[in-house]
Amino acid sequence: MHNDVPPLRVALIGHGFMGAAHSQGWRVAPRFHDLPTRPEMTLLVGRNASGVEASARKWGWDQTATDWRAAIERDDIDVIDIVTPGGSHAEIAIAALEAGKHVLCEKPLANTLGEAEAMAAAAERAGKDVFAMVGFTYRRVPAAAFARDLVQSGAIGEVRQVRSAYLQDWLVDAEAPLTWRLQKEHAGSGALGDLGAHAVDLAQFITGQRITGVSGILNTFVHERPLLAGAPVQGGSIAAKRGSVSVDDLALFSGRFDGGAVGSFEATRMSTGRKNALRVEVAGSTGAISFDLENMNSLGYYDAAAPATRQGFTNIMVTEPGHPYLSAWWPAGHGLGYEHGFTHQVKDFVEAIAEGRQPEPSFADGLQVQRVLHGVERSAETDSIWTKTV
Repeated sequence: MHNDVPPLRVALIGHGFMGAAHSQGWRVAPRFHDLPTRPEMTLLVGRNASGVEASARKWGWDQTATDWRAAIERDDIDVIDIVTPGGSHAEIAIAALEAGKHVLCEKPLANTLGEAEAMAAAAERAGKDVFAMVGFTYRRVPAAAFARDLVQSGAIGEVRQVRSAYLQDWLVDAEAPLTWRLQKEHAGSGALGDLGAHAVDLAQFITGQRITGVSGILNTFVHERPLLAGAPVQGGSIAAKRGSVSVDDLALFSGRFDGGAVGSFEATRMSTGRKNALRVEVAGSTGAISFDLENMNSLGYYDAAAPATRQGFTNIMVTEPGHPYLSAWWPAGHGLGYEHGFTHQVKDFVEAIAEGRQPEPSFADGLQVQRVLHGVERSAETDSIWTKTV
């Protein structure tokens, strides 16, 4: 890390699970990557003073605040990083952009299409020197990025079919407590927005195509869950009372892409035995690729042009210095983990800002994903009728 480059002073709004992940990214990126600016972990914001102070000490933030507006008002903050529940994304991001701050916002961009549209419009109004990015970090897993490289280079020919699924099982137990992720006013949707957004974005990123229409269903298996007797959610005691689940447990939908491909999508937190299985398989006219986050350091590649006696999926270990992002890390064969995607996110975000170019995915990209999610919801409300997303 070089001290002779200008600082980029960061405020992180929120300090839960994603707060830890983003903090790791900001702390580690300048130590492994030669960045054009020097990220400084200036301010951590959370509603509970003692909780946010403990998080700041643990993760290395210099100062704390309990009101996100304090970060917006400060002249010594350059970046606002938003990791709060979706219901607050629009208000914070729009205020930050109007104050001339760069913004990094966790996915999905917002809870509703209207909020996402307002955020994208604010990013557009902010001008050419203020940048906003949405945090689809799985794009930055080296194997996923390499999958895109292969597809874009023509290694599988014409893209025809896409299968994208994000499978988790942490809600299988009907007695698991009611958290904010199960309440529409906080989360917007359930598995659809939480996991389906990733399945959509990664499929579009790898193929280079956009979804133009969908037909889908949503389902809630457990309609009531125990309320927590107190905070925090993790490890809290269960109260006798129960509350209503107001979001989906499962989303299933099909879609058409603007490049002619057809896709199937699944997002569920009820897939017994699957812990964090984000899977994308793309079948083309001359080959195929297969990615699974639960085996994140490898990529399956099928070459249909090979002799029939040698055809079959090849397991490519994506750990070579020539693979995306990996030149900064360990010797070949030494795999990366979940947290490295957040380091790569910081790298890409900081480099784009320094170069004066729009980082990807932009708020406009996040809005496009939101239109797909909105289309699935509308389709599910109308007996799975085909619904355009453009």
